[in-house]
Amino acid sequence: MRRFSFLLVISLFSSVQLAAQTDEDAFQIKKIFDTSLTEGKAYDWLYDLTHNVGARLSGSPGAAAAVEFGKQVFDTLGFDKVYLQECMVPHWERGEPEVVKVVNSETMGSVDLNALALGFSGATGPAGLTAEVIKVNSLEELRALDDAAVAGKIVFFNGPMDPTQVNTFSAYGGAVGQRSRGPRESAQKGAVGAVVRSMTLKLDDVPHSGGTNFEDVAPIPALAISTKAANLLSTLVDNEPVRLYLRTTCKRLSDKVSYNVVGEITGREFPDEIILVGGHLDSWDVSQGAHDDGAGCVQSMDVIHIFNLIGYKPKRTLRCVLFMNEENGQEGAKVYTNTSNANNEHHIAALESDRGGFTPRGFTTEGHDETYKDLIKQAKRWDVLLQPYGLIINAGGGSGADISRLRSQKGLLIGLLPDSQRYFDFHHAANDNFDKVNKRELQLGAGAMTALIYLIDHYGLTPGADTGTHKGKKK
Repeated sequence: MRRFSFLLVISLFSSVQLAAQTDEDAFQIKKIFDTSLTEGKAYDWLYDLTHNVGARLSGSPGAAAAVEFGKQVFDTLGFDKVYLQECMVPHWERGEPEVVKVVNSETMGSVDLNALALGFSGATGPAGLTAEVIKVNSLEELRALDDAAVAGKIVFFNGPMDPTQVNTFSAYGGAVGQRSRGPRESAQKGAVGAVVRSMTLKLDDVPHSGGTNFEDVAPIPALAISTKAANLLSTLVDNEPVRLYLRTTCKRLSDKVSYNVVGEITGREFPDEIILVGGHLDSWDVSQGAHDDGAGCVQSMDVIHIFNLIGYKPKRTLRCVLFMNEENGQEGAKVYTNTSNANNEHHIAALESDRGGFTPRGFTTEGHDETYKDLIKQAKRWDVLLQPYGLIINAGGGSGADISRLRSQKGLLIGLLPDSQRYFDFHHAANDNFDKVNKRELQLGAGAMTALIYLIDHYGLTPGADTGTHKGKKK
């Protein structure tokens, strides 16, 4: 009976401790969100990045200006260290405005189609080229065709993103292979050009660019056309032979030196445990790159700014990274990971924002097979603190292209998950500009990221730990 009473007292004491701890965390998270919504600087920084720098494709003057912008802001944030991490990045230029034109329709005559060349597209030459169109709705359809049926033609990929997918990133993933691999596979079959339906669920006249990968195959002209143009071309091809005129003047130039921008605050208790927060600094060349990924960069910087404002000093080393060249090569991510591994570093967690500046819904996660189950179990215990802000930590869903290479370090990899329904209206298109970003939504995202980084830093994430209140282990 005495033993039972003793255990009951211990249990009640632990419950009181846990409740007090939860109240303290809830107070801190409320302070974080209040600060982000009233004193956060993400929106102001995004204005500067989009208006004073603008488009910033790797290798361009805009990308170089973005690096300088990032470093100058970092220098104001009180980091212990700020440095540029060199990487060699590809340099591709779009050239003159692209032309895609139906030239022989019996029903419509000559018709211009709104188009953008895909990254690493080849050039037609100044005179352009004209060829017959062959339509496919998937990579599988192309692969089933004899090479003779494709040789000398322009392949038109018309597979749409699946509108029944509530998760628009799943819809994108199901269709984007036509853009990323379709032109190369078309070239291997002897095609002289490729035209791809834009990767968006919206029906409009705005074409969406993006990368395509020719690897060891000589590049052919490869362009995306708007969804309205794709519907029109599809109808014409279904009813009559169609010839397209293409003109592109793209160039692949020599690789250039560029940089990741890195800022670091050394942890006061566990300096060898690193927590990364970041986004990618480069964007496509046709817009200001506001959602992709200016939003992620300024939200990541605001995490540091918010901690400064509330006087929070991290226990673990906090590193903010603006990665270069996510869009067409990921060279910045490769250099960062290779350098980190060579230095025997350990990232207990990494959080990337690269899905736009919309209302945050939570976080997606991934990790190493040996540690992921333990780490996500620990992180899920924080849902009770995040749910009042409409947030949940999801088991699965991935993280971010720039941080996924850190998997071998066996930490938890996390992606900010905003509402995704409007993201692909702007992704890689000329309308991805500052005016499409809502200040409150952007700052809510910065607050969400700061709250999660606070919880990870305050409690740590350790494989095999039994409680979400684990304080870490000195190395």
